[in-house]
Amino acid sequence: MGIDKRKVVYQIYPKSFKDTTGNGIGDLRGIIEKLPYLKELGIDMVWLNPFYPSPQRDNGYDISDYTAVHPDFGSMADFEEMIAQGRKHHIDFMLDMVLNHCSTDHEWFQKALAGDQYYQDFFILRDEPTDWRSKFGGSAWEPFGDTGKYYLHLFDVSQADLNWRNPHVRAELFKVVNFWRDKGVKGFRFDVINLIGKDAVLTDCPIDDGKPAYTDRPITHDYLKLLNHASFGKDADFMTVGEMSSTTIDNCILYTAPDRDELTMAFNFHHLKVDYQAGQKWTQMAFDFAKLRDLFHTWGEGMSKGGGWNALFYNNHDQPRALNRFIDVQHYREEGAMMLAASIHLSRGTPYIYMGEEIGMLDPDYASMADYVDIESINAYDSLLKAGKTPEQAFAIIKAKSRDNARTPMQWDDSTNAGFSTGKPWLKVGRSYQEINVAREQAGPIFSFYQTLIKLRKNLPIIAQGDYHAALCDHAQVYAFERRLAGQKLLVLNNFFATEIRVTLPGTYSQGQVLLSNYEDVLIQKTITLRPYQTLAIWQY
Repeated sequence: MGIDKRKVVYQIYPKSFKDTTGNGIGDLRGIIEKLPYLKELGIDMVWLNPFYPSPQRDNGYDISDYTAVHPDFGSMADFEEMIAQGRKHHIDFMLDMVLNHCSTDHEWFQKALAGDQYYQDFFILRDEPTDWRSKFGGSAWEPFGDTGKYYLHLFDVSQADLNWRNPHVRAELFKVVNFWRDKGVKGFRFDVINLIGKDAVLTDCPIDDGKPAYTDRPITHDYLKLLNHASFGKDADFMTVGEMSSTTIDNCILYTAPDRDELTMAFNFHHLKVDYQAGQKWTQMAFDFAKLRDLFHTWGEGMSKGGGWNALFYNNHDQPRALNRFIDVQHYREEGAMMLAASIHLSRGTPYIYMGEEIGMLDPDYASMADYVDIESINAYDSLLKAGKTPEQAFAIIKAKSRDNARTPMQWDDSTNAGFSTGKPWLKVGRSYQEINVAREQAGPIFSFYQTLIKLRKNLPIIAQGDYHAALCDHAQVYAFERRLAGQKLLVLNNFFATEIRVTLPGTYSQGQVLLSNYEDVLIQKTITLRPYQTLAIWQY
């Protein structure tokens, strides 16, 4: 199963992209309306976060019906039109598949609760709970009605884990995947898919809240092969990506090596924890550059040597905006945005652009906790207060780390609500929308730089297909790597700081030519000066 390594994916959080009805919630027709914009950017595929019926306890990742459209987002006819219109613009769609768990509102769980033993075996029920902790806090087990048993929920109490050991569960989930394939979908992103392979006998695991007991278990690879062979593996050009929680390079090679018939690529999140103090999210610290650099190198080289394939990203619906995390946005927003983009688009893997990233959108800069709706953020604020933080300290941490930072409405123009909706948006628009919006930025440097990066990946095989090699491995300020293919070489230098730095070029790169830079007037010589947040790609062929 080959993958077109020239493709670039654009992620849309449907609730916040474009509202066409005035109810304050983005919808499928809003996506249809903006397809010409996405075509102009040059992307090949759109990944949509869940739009299925759901009680919305976890922003749609608690699905109550896998094969329908939530009325807030439109109808199945809207979905079918979106697929058809996308094809006209040479844009395909990737859907989010949440197959580790379903909502407790789902008819399978409701039938199980009502005593149907066939459906009780769809879930992981035990007489005695283990010591595993939910990723949302508290025990990972909840009483299963009044049966005296407990059901497993690795996430919210309303998200019951599915029992993949049951062949009937697998058959039902494979049907779901094929339902959307038949609708013309060309890609799937599988949510926390490396957690589906629980052991037959579940035991206590005090290490890391129990994660080793259910993460990357060997049987997961067997399940992914079965899923592949029963569905998307029948389509040569299908694109699949697994969201891998707390994973390893060795496992991601297995998940994504083309000859293994599992997935085409994998997301990992290690690089987005480099501003976590002592590994804890709800803290504030400057990002650890050395850690970021080393993670990129170990994953880049490890996956390259092992034949695996990375999904490359800085931003998504669960992360604060990368610009606020890594860049002095007050002075270098544009330069920083371009440097971050080049550092992944010129690397080995498939780049993902999160909506608004291509215009340099920022965190919303909210004024108070009243502006936040994300339940994780609200709970974290309360926990921080209980831990002794002042309200000011707790709020500063929420501002830095909340998932709502990425979920604010797309900033289309400088009109009311940033052109997102004629009604009151479900989440308040970011404060910067009058200065940073599509109408203004489409003619600006960031958008055109993204267009250039996408074209380079399509036109230069060394970017799409070349190997990855670490360069300047111990540099305290510059993340540098080489791409190599058929005698050609490409060196990419990324200055991650707001200060100039002198760099001595390795090898014979002083004889190379500038392929790309976010600054004008670059002179290639043996020792060069990189300006604040400069990215520079030097090509030798």
